[in-house]
Amino acid sequence: MEELLQTTINGLASGSILALGAIGLSLVYGILKLVNFAHGDFMTLGGYAAFVVNVTLGLPLIAAALGAIVVVAVLGLVLEWAIWRPMRNRGAGIMQLLLMTIGLAFVLRNLILFVWGGEVRTLDVDQTQAWHPFGLTISLNQVIVITAAGVVLVAVGLLLKLTRLGKSMRAMSDNQDLAEVAGINTGRVITYTWILSGSLAGLAGMFAAINTTLSPNTGWFLLLPIFAAVVLGGIGNAYGALVGGLAIGLVQEWSTMIFVPTYKEAVGFAVLILILLVRPQGIFGHRERTA
Repeated sequence: MEELLQTTINGLASGSILALGAIGLSLVYGILKLVNFAHGDFMTLGGYAAFVVNVTLGLPLIAAALGAIVVVAVLGLVLEWAIWRPMRNRGAGIMQLLLMTIGLAFVLRNLILFVWGGEVRTLDVDQTQAWHPFGLTISLNQVIVITAAGVVLVAVGLLLKLTRLGKSMRAMSDNQDLAEVAGINTGRVITYTWILSGSLAGLAGMFAAINTTLSPNTGWFLLLPIFAAVVLGGIGNAYGALVGGLAIGLVQEWSTMIFVPTYKEAVGFAVLILILLVRPQGIFGHRERTA
């Protein structure tokens, strides 16, 4: 029982990070139909922005979180205005946009490597502080990540469910043409989508740096599990991405009770495949009409 509880805590920490990243990725795909392979590098940039504020400038973590949010949200807006909107206006297809996101990922990763170097870094958090209730080990890093990410995930869920902006996002995700006919300002929704997606990516990158370490490949290593979370929850469904991220994180950590940790990513994807065999559209996805 102690081992189960311990791996559950570990899984909640890693799953919260995956969920934050997956929601942002899912929103962009659901509304813009853009598969953003640079999303992991957005997260990495958020981690380094937090590092500059927290370590270089010596400011507290709350300021580092704001720095990560602002930097990556601004990056998302700049790329929307400079690249994605002009490409959409010129009728670019899915393949062209996909290749551009892959190229953008390499550009961002190498810029980060050029500016900060390749050494592993950590944020200014006490790595040794921990609590031991009932024989468990709960580190300060895990408390920060689980608590802060939990608050943000609940806030995002409420925003999508209750606010006018959230309802507009969900309407555009279902049918953009119908949303325009209904009077929704689609340009405004797209702008806020990039702000929200970038903010979540920045926070996820900062939490990843807190939970483990920070390097130019941090977001790249998280990108595949994030894609798995999006597919598991239902492509384009933000609520599904949240559940999928938490599920992937928990399953991977639970698997360490049976297998050595080296295989936990493989176990997570094996579970993904099994679920998709039963429900190909994902947990919250909708079955595509064939006729």
